[in-house]
Amino acid sequence: MKRNTKINLLLLLAVALLAVMPLVLGLGDHKEEPFTGADGEAETAITEIDPDYEPWFSPLYEPPSGEIESALFSLQAALGAGVLCYYFGLRRGRKQGEQRALERDAAGAPDAGESDREGV
Repeated sequence: MKRNTKINLLLLLAVALLAVMPLVLGLGDHKEEPFTGADGEAETAITEIDPDYEPWFSPLYEPPSGEIESALFSLQAALGAGVLCYYFGLRRGRKQGEQRALERDAAGAPDAGESDREGV
């Protein structure tokens, strides 16, 4: 097995463990909503420390339900992943193209542009 394949499998296993372990260990069982985001946790902690605290600003858009908020967050994550994957794919493609061009030059094969000029 190639080294990169082993690394990819180990990373996949690590991600799976990170997703499953909180459920297996029962983390959050004592809470009403165990897997809410950090914003909710921070709001709860602030109101416990200072009940009279007033936020400095309010959100520009407040989704009408938790499902819509979750869908918007998922859409944001998907768009971010798409941009990252596009960037890394483009970078890898350029690198492969450069490597093929160098191999072609080293082998002495004419470029596509040179063969077109020879026929003219």
